[in-house]
Amino acid sequence: MNASRKQIRQQRLLKELKKNPFLTDEQLAQTLQVSIQTIRLDRLGHGIPELRERTRKMAETAQNKLQAIASSDIVGELLDLELGKVGISMMRVTPEMVMAKTGIARGHFMFAQANTLALSVIDAPAAITGVANVKYKVPIYAGANLIARAEVIRKEDSKYFIWVKIRNNNQEVFRAKFIVVSLPNERVE
Repeated sequence: MNASRKQIRQQRLLKELKKNPFLTDEQLAQTLQVSIQTIRLDRLGHGIPELRERTRKMAETAQNKLQAIASSDIVGELLDLELGKVGISMMRVTPEMVMAKTGIARGHFMFAQANTLALSVIDAPAAITGVANVKYKVPIYAGANLIARAEVIRKEDSKYFIWVKIRNNNQEVFRAKFIVVSLPNERVE
């Protein structure tokens, strides 16, 4: 194989994983139009761990940064966090989270994932949600793997304006706009 084609493919692999670190080897193989084994070899050559290990490392790093909320209060699994800027969490929809009659996920689980992620990005010892404007866009069923991304859009005094989008297989299924108020003088126990 031509070395330059291999280098180009590996650069594309790195770019795809930087854009979405939750891609499986199968998804990468399909995107780059190569075999799964080729993806695994390229990944190993660059010291990139498999999806499960990447996710675990991201979660450990993110948990250590939390301030306004305890890690036990996060709904889903916190994967990435940059205080005052962005956060990413993941939640797998289980059969217990869906309504018996329709099989559709109960909305409060997605709201809770988005709300706790919004609280987690606040760079303050405590915070509360002041306003939430939410939109459920697509029904979700058991087995869905929801990836939420929170972004601080702006900050005015103690108010953080945060947008949260939740995706399932790259399709936006939920979005919310939150105003979260930091409480710097609040007693934290």
